Amino acid sequence: MFAVALSQVAGLVKTILVSPAFGTSAAYDAFNSATRFQDIIFNLVAGGALASAFVPTFTGFLNKDDQEGAWRLASAIINLILLVLTTLSLLSILFAPQIVRTILAPLFPASEQALTVQLLRILMVNATIFGVSGLIMGILNSYQRFLLPAMASSMYWVGMIIGLLVFVPSMGIYGLAWGAVLGAILHLSVQLPDLFHLPGRHYTPSLGLQNPSVREVAVLMGPRLFGVAIIQLNFLVNNIIASGQPTGSVSSIGYAFQIMTVPLYVIGGAIGTATLPTFSRQTARREFTEMRQSLTASLRGVLLLALPSTLGLILLRQPIIAFLFQHKNFDAHSTAMVAWALMWYTVGLVFHSVTEILSRAFYAMHDTRTPVLVTGGSMGLNILFSLAFSAWFTKIGWMPLGGLALATSVAAAIEATLLLILMRKKLNGILAGQLVRGAGAATLGTLVMSAGLVGWLQLIHPSSLALTSLGGVVVGVAIYGVVMMLLRISEVKSLFGTLRQRLGRH
Repeated sequence: MFAVALSQVAGLVKTILVSPAFGTSAAYDAFNSATRFQDIIFNLVAGGALASAFVPTFTGFLNKDDQEGAWRLASAIINLILLVLTTLSLLSILFAPQIVRTILAPLFPASEQALTVQLLRILMVNATIFGVSGLIMGILNSYQRFLLPAMASSMYWVGMIIGLLVFVPSMGIYGLAWGAVLGAILHLSVQLPDLFHLPGRHYTPSLGLQNPSVREVAVLMGPRLFGVAIIQLNFLVNNIIASGQPTGSVSSIGYAFQIMTVPLYVIGGAIGTATLPTFSRQTARREFTEMRQSLTASLRGVLLLALPSTLGLILLRQPIIAFLFQHKNFDAHSTAMVAWALMWYTVGLVFHSVTEILSRAFYAMHDTRTPVLVTGGSMGLNILFSLAFSAWFTKIGWMPLGGLALATSVAAAIEATLLLILMRKKLNGILAGQLVRGAGAATLGTLVMSAGLVGWLQLIHPSSLALTSLGGVVVGVAIYGVVMMLLRISEVKSLFGTLRQRLGRH
């Protein structure tokens, strides 16, 4: 979680540097659109679908102490990723004009489409690099090694920061694209030291098409791939809708979504990444009682962290965005657009975080079909909600990009609720009492914290943005922490116990 938090800080530094350079301009809209297509290709071939299918299968070999079988599987998957992603990247580079005009940004003006084409041709290099790097991340997580894989995202942002400081002054938006390529290379490179120290490691130059474990990964990946395709289609539809809205809408929802994902990745992403190998081992050993305990503990942790983050980010969104980003090309109007989208995205933070845990529990049990069907249904609704809410917001005089963000949050709520109901049935129940008590404590602490933040904002206004935003964060964390200690939450006791143990070693 610490490493993921560091990554999100690095991502914020990148965004702070981007905002004065490009703001919510047409050039940054083009960059975000090109990045979106690169992400689509990566996620369809080697993103979450592959990880959710590969890690349980690879962990199964390790659980049987079959290092040779595990590494034959890993070698075959890496070779397949290289072949498929390289081919798709070359085709995308060749047909970039048609992709932009017909799929990615058909509503952009011609000049903006041309810029998107050039940026897309640079960024498609990243798809193959991320594919290999993502698989290595899954391998390391299977060996319970999390630090360097979690640091990989930080290195990606470092590459983009170098691009902003070194390349952009002379190359403009193209410099940011080349910085992203450098970041992808660093994303892969930082994990190699851990990879080279794994026991039994060896590489086999084979596609493994006759290997039963490769076929098992393909079978498990099939349903999940459908779900990923639906998610990426949803992102694409949002991009197309936003490209027809006022200039800066694509960039604004990009800024807002990235800010919302800071607590999402630190909380749901970090806990989810750490729990997948644990869930997988418990499933392999048929330790379902222990898995119920692990799942409940993970969900409690998510609720205790995500609920206060939701209300805190909503209340402090305006001063935080203005303090971090409002410089030069990022003006007050940009702040208003991003803050509006962020509020509606943040409504869904708790549900996104819960889904991160529940979906991994299904994958660990070799059930990719259930979460895929749920995700596919909710994302299908998301597309309908995006069209409906955008039109509704426009009709009542609100900025329509907020409708896109609200659609994502409503779909996330539906998805998380259905997954929880189905997982409870699959595990023959969860420890509901513990979960409810955790949710109740988190709700009480969040309400007290929110009242304190409202008072802080009234007391401090008008004042500097730095004092308002950073002081608000400190006040919110302090109030919530005190309430949790007064309620004697077990997670707080565990945290202090761990700290004392670590400090005692030194």
